[in-house]
Amino acid sequence: QVQLAESGGGLVQAGGSLRLSCAASGRTVRFYTMGWFRQAPGKEREFVAGDNWNSGATRYADSVKGRFTISRDSGKNSVYLQMNSLKPEDTAVYYCAALNALVVPTTGYTYWGQGTQVTVSS
Repeated sequence: QVQLAESGGGLVQAGGSLRLSCAASGRTVRFYTMGWFRQAPGKEREFVAGDNWNSGATRYADSVKGRFTISRDSGKNSVYLQMNSLKPEDTAVYYCAALNALVVPTTGYTYWGQGTQVTVSS
């Protein structure tokens, strides 16, 4: 079992930056695909970014390409999402997820965190 805990959310003005963290426990996620998702009020949860350290695969939603960056610290068993040039439409609850795979899909993740709220004011 993998437990995931997100942190780093908050309130930021449009154009600002935030860095989300996801700490994994239970087992190492070094070879897992790790993903970030978000869910805005009244909308379905959507894929934001993901990567697999073992295969080197990385994937981003078109809406965040060039603004968000996913990264890892294998020593800390953690994954991060650096979010720059934030827009009001980025407001959502952000979730970290893990999947034992080599690819980076947009669905089908096994383990999920509880989420952290990101609010971008205009």
